[in-house]
Order: sequence, then C-alpha cells, then structure tokens
Amino acid sequence: MKALPPNSIEDRMYVLRTRWEHYVAEGRFEQFIEFAVAVNSLAEQFNRMRLPGLVRICEGLENAALARLGDQASHPIDERDILALQRQMDTLLGAVATARPPVVERRADEQVAALPDVDWIKPRSVWLVTAPEMREMAEALSRQLSFFGFQVSQMGWGGELPAGDMPLAVLFIPAPGEIMLEQFACIAAVRADCAASQLFYLGVQSAIDPIVALMRAGIDVAIPSEEQSAMVLNRILDLVQSYEQEKHKVLVVEDSRVAVALIQRTLAEHGIDSHAIRDPGTLLDALESYRPDLILMDMYMPGFNGVEATRVLRQMSAYSTLPIVYLSGESDVGMQVEALRLGGDQFLIKPFNPVLLAAVVKTKIERFRETQRSTRLDGLTGLLNHTAAKSRLKSMVGQIGAHGSLTVAMIDIDHFKSINDTYGHPVGDQVIRGLAWLLKGRLRSSDLIGRYGGEEFLIALADVSQEQAMSVINRIRGDFSALPHAHPGGALYATFSAGLASYPIVETAPGLTEAADGALMKAKRLGRNRVEKVLCQ
Repeated sequence: MKALPPNSIEDRMYVLRTRWEHYVAEGRFEQFIEFAVAVNSLAEQFNRMRLPGLVRICEGLENAALARLGDQASHPIDERDILALQRQMDTLLGAVATARPPVVERRADEQVAALPDVDWIKPRSVWLVTAPEMREMAEALSRQLSFFGFQVSQMGWGGELPAGDMPLAVLFIPAPGEIMLEQFACIAAVRADCAASQLFYLGVQSAIDPIVALMRAGIDVAIPSEEQSAMVLNRILDLVQSYEQEKHKVLVVEDSRVAVALIQRTLAEHGIDSHAIRDPGTLLDALESYRPDLILMDMYMPGFNGVEATRVLRQMSAYSTLPIVYLSGESDVGMQVEALRLGGDQFLIKPFNPVLLAAVVKTKIERFRETQRSTRLDGLTGLLNHTAAKSRLKSMVGQIGAHGSLTVAMIDIDHFKSINDTYGHPVGDQVIRGLAWLLKGRLRSSDLIGRYGGEEFLIALADVSQEQAMSVINRIRGDFSALPHAHPGGALYATFSAGLASYPIVETAPGLTEAADGALMKAKRLGRNRVEKVLCQ
C-alpha cells in the first residue's frame, strides 16, 4: 500500500480509528491517552485547514474523551461510555466523508500528470437563508461574495436545501425582531445536514441568552445587529485563507534524561518541536540560538533552581514575556504559588498528563504569539500597522541589490468621510477590510502591504518597475471600484486614488514614502479614482 503523506487527513483518520479500536479491544489506560492525543491532532489539522465545522465535531469528541480520562484505575471504561464515544466517532467519520470532495474517476488509458499529494480543497459555496424583508441586503451580500469567487445559493427560511456538495458556510438572515421557534428548527435541520459547514446568524441581539440559544441550535457564529454584513464577509474570507503556521518551539530545561525523553516524545506527538538542555547554566546560550516560544522548566536542578533561573530571565527585556511553565514533582502548594509569583506562568506536577501538557504548551504559545502579532498588525485588517510597515520598507530598501528596483504606492480611499457619515462606521470598516483583502488577494506574499493610517495603505513591490506597478495598481483600482459593499439598505461602491514612487529615482525609505504621498495628492487634485507616479526627483 502506498504510504500516506504524514500530515494528510487520511493518515490522521487512520491513526484515530486504529487507536480507538485498540482501546476497545484491550482497554488499557495508555491506549486511551493515545486515542485522546489522536483526536486533538486531527482537530488541529482541521483548524489549520480552516474547516471549523469539523473542528467543532472533533472538539466535542475530545471533550467527551477527556471527561472519561481519569486514571489507570478507571480503565477500561464501562460499555455505556464506549457506546457513547463510538456514536461520536461515527458522527465524525460521517462528517469527514461528507465534507471530502469526490474523487474523479478516469479512464484506464487517460494520461495523468504526476502531481504532489494535496490535502483537501475546501468548498467555495455559500448558502443564504433569508427572510423576505431582508432580500435586498441578501442580494447585495450575494454580489459581494460572488465578486470574491464564491458560488451563492439563496433560499427562504424552511425552504428546500440545494442538492450537491456541502457549503463552506450557511448564513441565516432573519427579519428584524425576536427569534422565532421555527427559526431554531430550521437551523437545527441545516446543522444536521451540514455537519462540516460553519453556520452564521446575522442580526442577533447583543445579549448572552439569545446567542446561547442559537449556539445550542447549531449556530457557530452569531453576529450582532449593529455589525451584520460589515463582519460576515471578513469571517467567510478568513475561512478560505491559508496560513503557513510556524512550528511551535519549546526549550526543555531538565536534568533527568528519562524525563526529557518522555517530555520530548509527548511534544513530538503533538507536532511541537523541542530542544533540551540539562545544565541551566547554558540557558541564555540556548535561548539565543534556539529562540523558543516557551520554556518547560524543572524546579530543582544542579547549580540553581528553576525559580532563580526564571527571575534572571524576567529581568531581561528580550525574555520578560516569554512563557515559562514549571514541570516538577514539587507538591507543596506554597512553593508552587511562590514559583508563580516570581515569574512563572503555570505549574504542572510530575508525573504529567500528556494531553494536559500539550494543551497548556499550545495555549500559552498561541497567546504569546498573538501578543507579539498584536504589536505589529493592524487590528481591523490584519495588515502590518504603521510602525511595522515603515520598518519593513526600510528593511526592503536596505536589501536592494546593485541593479534592483522597488516601487512604493500610497493608496487612499476616496471620499471616505462621507461613507462613514452616510452609512456609519461599521460599513466604513467593511470598506477598509474589503480593500485590504483585495490587496492581499492580488499581490504577492513577498510584497509589503500595510495599513498606514485610517483609510490609507502603504504598498511596496520588490523588483517591480514603476510601469509594472502602475499596471498592477490600476487593475486593483478597477476591481475595487466594482466591489459591492453590502449594508442593510443594499450595497455601495467606493474608489481609491494612488501615488507611486520608485527606487532608484528615490533612494531612501522615508523619501519613497514622501514622494509616493505627493503623487497621491496629485491624483486627488486631478479628480480621484486614478494612479499618478513620480517621474523624477
């Protein structure tokens, strides 16, 4: 049999089924832990692939497994619990089978080019379940989704669902007012048929009770009335964007070889990279060379203890916020509290639960990375913020070779104040996000795209001449002018103006920004919705 790609869904599903079958047959505690780890690994893979419906089902199975984990004395679990977990396993397997795209059969004599193994291609279809009173808004949202390449199907509440493949998302757009019982029944029916899809409800009250009721019916995301279409497009676009996730890195500071082996094996099973040192005296060198996202610190080691090492790190600006998790046999609560007070983030007791260890490590790392990202990224668009964009441009200019080129564009949305004044700030935010996503979709991953401030964007295109950049930005300008921005009253259209400046006509990062801004002002003076460039300096 052909070996499966190590990170493919098929591979992970095979591991999950095998570990579950082994536990059902033999009932050993270690097998149940391995089963729980396999569920967690599958959920993470679905999360990386932006398949939220399958993530939700996996997390339900994982929570049910962890609730029955207990200790060695509680295994094997009783027959009733086995059957309950088996039903959840069957639900997951059925949802995966439904969500997977069909395999296209080929004739035996058909020549097929050799292609690399590719995991799933997610659906691009979206269903709109719409009340008659909201038809105009649904039409505007449908046009907007179609602009970005989605296939949209519309139906009424309680209407017949489209045949064919399951959608990426289902949007429920009710009439203004209280949520009706029939709506809950409709949502539950769609949830049953579309286990792997993400379900949105637009226009919920900003209160806990109705949102909880919708979640119980099957809704994944309830969007408040005041946000509605201003948020939903961004959430759906986010489902189909792929993010290259950097591997988690953990530095293990532990003098026991046996403990190091167990820790690294657990981390490896969850896709976490690790490096271990036995001598805490080499800690600073290891941090400098390995650059981890988190430290797993033993409390008691030769020379000095983990708390002392942590206190040293907390005095250094480079490591003052780096997560530190103690992993020790220390059972005295007073000592644990003191260790946390002096700089630790969490305390885990040996022997450790491998599922809990991996969960703590991943959660701490994600929060640490999110904090780091938040200092560089604009909260509304996810683009580089003003400071980070300027820093990146300076770096790009410094890396230009002897015969290299670089073109900078300053972009500003036309008449943006009137959009905010007429339609409100949530719709204005949607227009900004629409341009941000359009820029990300049309430009290269190596290009600089930053939100410079308000409705203004900074773009830098490496190894692109001014004429080439003029063509690219003009094409994006035309696309943006045709992009409908949905709001409760229908749709609006916006335009932008841009100014270009190029290296080596201008040789410094601040000079390029200033020159491009001058060209932008010229574009606005000449009537807006156009691109102007700096010809000479």
